[in-house]
Amino acid sequence: MIEKSIPAAGYCRLVLEAPYIAGRARPGQFALFYLPGEHRYHLPRPFSFFKTDPDRGRFSVFFQIKGLGTDLLAKAEPGEKWKLLGPLGSGFPPLNTGALLVAGGIGIAPLAFLAASSAVPRTLVYGARTAVDLSCPAKELDLPGLTVVETTDDGSRGRKGTATEQMAAFLPACSAVFACGPRPMLAAVAASCREASVEVWLSLEEQMACGIGACVCCAVETSFGFKRVCHDGPVFSAGEVFFR
Repeated sequence: MIEKSIPAAGYCRLVLEAPYIAGRARPGQFALFYLPGEHRYHLPRPFSFFKTDPDRGRFSVFFQIKGLGTDLLAKAEPGEKWKLLGPLGSGFPPLNTGALLVAGGIGIAPLAFLAASSAVPRTLVYGARTAVDLSCPAKELDLPGLTVVETTDDGSRGRKGTATEQMAAFLPACSAVFACGPRPMLAAVAASCREASVEVWLSLEEQMACGIGACVCCAVETSFGFKRVCHDGPVFSAGEVFFR
């Protein structure tokens, strides 16, 4: 690990040196972090790629500190080494002009990477419960051609309301929607896009173990039967996924 920062209370950003991973990672894919020492027999933790620097062989992850694995990572110091596996999973398709990105809370991580992958005109609706939870550093979203709309449930920053409520105004003119966040939010995004006949891609958040589809613990029901989020996703077309 090269660098650590705490951009907001309860959130952490790490920069790691791993040339193979950094050179191949694509927006929407992820890496597995294996816990060290006495915790090595616990399940590894999956983290979406937040940013990559292939020329320097580095990539970063951005996460909420919540539980054993993220607490250990947040307490790590530069110079410590972690066992990693990646890049894993499928990523988002390329952005077209007029794309709408919808991020809920820490779902901003893969969407910030996606937003940085293109300079076409695009809009990001970034929502969270409170101002503190809009934790992504502003400089990471200061990108050419990107319009950022912030929204909080309590109105403490940006517009008041949920990300799905705010996205409605942009649907008529958007070319496609790309979303990541809590499952209820994704279900609402999928429903709104279905009504508006807009193509939508969702990055699902599920508990994972192996990361390669062998253990099937992250299976979700789709129109093509059960699929493994780690292997067949985590990015799916919304039309595939069943939200019960």
